[in-house]
Amino acid sequence: MDGRAIKATLGKNIKFLRTRRNFTQAVLAEKADISIIFLSSIERGTKYPKPDILARIAKALEVEIFELFKGDLVPSNSKELISQLSEDITQKINLAVADIFKQYLG
Repeated sequence: MDGRAIKATLGKNIKFLRTRRNFTQAVLAEKADISIIFLSSIERGTKYPKPDILARIAKALEVEIFELFKGDLVPSNSKELISQLSEDITQKINLAVADIFKQYLG
């Protein structure tokens, strides 16, 4: 994988992880202590962050740094994406229902 492909993969993965956590670019930029413009450049694959910034982005996204570079992180077709989103939604619903039961049933 050449440098351009690495930047593109990194950018796609950061954007994917950011949107899965319902973070705007502004939220992630604030959590990682970088500018929105720089984050946008990273997501577009035009800039590459220094290691300390990568570490802050990974921490803000609650992933290990290596996960930002995984080539297969973003689902390649819509069926996989829909399946993953469905799993995420189901998990969040289950957590919400459990919280409601705890709150009202003690």
